[in-house]
Amino acid sequence: MRLLYHPHKKDIALASVLYALGDPVRLEIVRRLAEKGELSCCAALEAQVAKSTLSHHFKVLRESGVLYCRKEGTQHLNSLRQDDLDDRFPGLLKTVLQSIEPSKL
Repeated sequence: MRLLYHPHKKDIALASVLYALGDPVRLEIVRRLAEKGELSCCAALEAQVAKSTLSHHFKVLRESGVLYCRKEGTQHLNSLRQDDLDDRFPGLLKTVLQSIEPSKL
């Protein structure tokens, strides 16, 4: 089994988080995870986005420290690392989430 990379909380960099949040598709993923909690990749975004593109977006979010992904059987379940982000950058995620309007993706 291949382990997925997740940065340690102390290694989450603001520039990486802002880059990850700078894409409309990734913002929509973050909004849905904040709204619904832990979701599989497919359930997190019901859009006309190719599976490979969606995988890339989840990888960017995971490797920047925005989300945590755990494997359960064949599924990848994703959740926001809200506590870690709030510890590193107080108020950032809350502010971003308040500014996101639901997408029509």
